[in-house]
Amino acid sequence: MQYLDFEKELEGLDAQIESLKNPFENSGLSSLNSNEIQKVQFAIDKKINEIYFNLDGWQKTKVARHNDRPRSEYYIKNIFSNFQPISGDRLFGEDEAIIAGFAKLNDQSVLVLGQEKGSDTESRLKRNFGMMRPEGYRKCIRLMKLAEKFKIPVITFIDTPGAYPGKGAEERGQAEAIAKSIECCLSISQPIISVVIGEGGSGGAIALATSNKVLMLEHAIYSVISPEGCASILWKDASKSKEAAESMQITAQSLLKNEIIDEVIKEPLGGAHRNPEQAASFIKQALVRNLEAFFNKDSKNIIEERKNKFLSIGSKLPEETDIFNENIFKFSKQNVLNNKKIIIPLVLFVLGIVIWLLY
Repeated sequence: MQYLDFEKELEGLDAQIESLKNPFENSGLSSLNSNEIQKVQFAIDKKINEIYFNLDGWQKTKVARHNDRPRSEYYIKNIFSNFQPISGDRLFGEDEAIIAGFAKLNDQSVLVLGQEKGSDTESRLKRNFGMMRPEGYRKCIRLMKLAEKFKIPVITFIDTPGAYPGKGAEERGQAEAIAKSIECCLSISQPIISVVIGEGGSGGAIALATSNKVLMLEHAIYSVISPEGCASILWKDASKSKEAAESMQITAQSLLKNEIIDEVIKEPLGGAHRNPEQAASFIKQALVRNLEAFFNKDSKNIIEERKNKFLSIGSKLPEETDIFNENIFKFSKQNVLNNKKIIIPLVLFVLGIVIWLLY
C-alpha cells in the first residue's frame, strides 16, 4: 500500500500488525497473539481517526489522487449487475477514458458513465489518466439520448483532472463537445445522478456532472481547476498548491456547505482505498436512495428541478462573503478597482452562456 506523507506513523503500525498476523517465523509455525493484535489494531484505528478527522484541503487532494483508490471500473463491477459496455461515438472512434454502458442497479435499468483513470502504468496510459477526448463526450451524449428514449436513469462517476487539452482533441472540437454534453445533461427528461469518487476537475467533470443530484465521497475533491494550476496562475508558483487548495474550498464538506453538491457519502475509516468493498456498498446505498426519490416525478419536473438547481448556485452565499478573498487573490483594494472593467463583463459573459444553455 502507498502511504501518503501524513500517514507515515500508520506505515509502522500496519507493518507491526501484519507481522503479528503472520503465523510463520524463521523457527516455523507459531501461535497468534490475539491480545497484541487487538491492541495494535486499536492503535491503528485511533491513529487513522486522528489523521483523517483533521485533513486539510491539500491532504484531501492527495487522498483523492491516491494510487490505490478504487476507480470507476471497480465500482461498476461491484455495484451493478449485467453491465453491457458500449463503445464509439459514431463519428471518430472510441475513448478509453470513459466506461459506458447499460446495467442493472438492483432491478432498475440504468445507464452508467464512468470516467476511468486506470490502476497501473499500462491502464493509465490506455485510459489517458481519465482525461476524456471529444469522442468520449460525444459517446456519452449519444448514450444519454438513447437512455432518454427508453426512459432509463443515468448515473455518472466523476474522476478526472480535466478534459484532455491535446492538439488533436482541440482540433476535433473539445470545447464544443463539452458544451454539448452539458446541454444534453440539462435537457434530457430522465434523472441524472453523479458521484464524484476521486478528483472532479474543470469542464471535464462538469460535462457529466450537470445532474439532478451531485454526490461526493467524503475525501473526494471537485473544482474548476487543480490546486497546482490555481497556484501557478495566481502566485506564479506551483509550490503554493497547499494554500490554493485551502482557499478554493474544494472539499466535499465545503461544497456541501455552499450548496454546490447535494450529499457527502461517508468513506470507510482511512479512506476508500483501505476498504473498497465497503466504499462500494456506501455508494450503492446512496444511489438507490436517491433514485427512489425520482420514481413518482414526471419528466417536466425532473428537467425543471435540474435547471433550478444550477440557476440557484451562488444565490444564497452570505453577504459577508468576500468575492475577492485575500487568501486566494491577494488583491489590494486598488487592484480590485483596476480590474472591475475586466471582471464585470467577464461575469456577465459567463452568466449569458449559462442562461443560453438553460433556455
